[in-house]
Amino acid sequence: MIAKLKGLLDETGSDWAVIDVSGVGYLVHCSTKTLAALGEVGEACTVYTDLQVSENDMRLLGFAEAAERDWFRLLTQVQGVGSKVALAILSALSTGEVQQACANGDAAMVARANGVGPKLAGRIVNELKDKAGALPGGGGTAGAPAAPAGGASADAVSALENLGFKPAVAARAVAAAQSELGDGASEGDLIRVALKRAAG
Repeated sequence: MIAKLKGLLDETGSDWAVIDVSGVGYLVHCSTKTLAALGEVGEACTVYTDLQVSENDMRLLGFAEAAERDWFRLLTQVQGVGSKVALAILSALSTGEVQQACANGDAAMVARANGVGPKLAGRIVNELKDKAGALPGGGGTAGAPAAPAGGASADAVSALENLGFKPAVAARAVAAAQSELGDGASEGDLIRVALKRAAG
């Protein structure tokens, strides 16, 4: 699977960009926040990607930050949320705002996105509220791409839940461990430090 593209910004549209990687142009669908972060045509850029394959379509999604890609994957796991709706949410809200909305059960904030009604917004926050703490939220500023996160921290949260800790407690403990150890921390180190936090 294509996980990341690093090349030159060749062309942009309302919800897409073409990234030239060694002479090959990749069409990537993006949120407005990612498009704004890519810079000017001809400049070097990096996008984290997610490849979606269906019966009659193959679509490459691009994100300026790994955190945005992680939230896109979570959002598209919710019934009724396809790639277009997920991108609309990530265009209307920063990853930090999505995280906050899910953690607080604030469906009205999610419903600000185009094509998201109150019922779907409610389903999104209900299904993702326990996972909100497992992913980095970020400040929502589309600057330098964040270090890839979510994999080790999400696994650490799951491990703590398996040990009997409530999802919210596990998520908070792992988030604290992540900030203490840094983005490059291994799952084992995160679990070790998070256990001390959760138990304390």
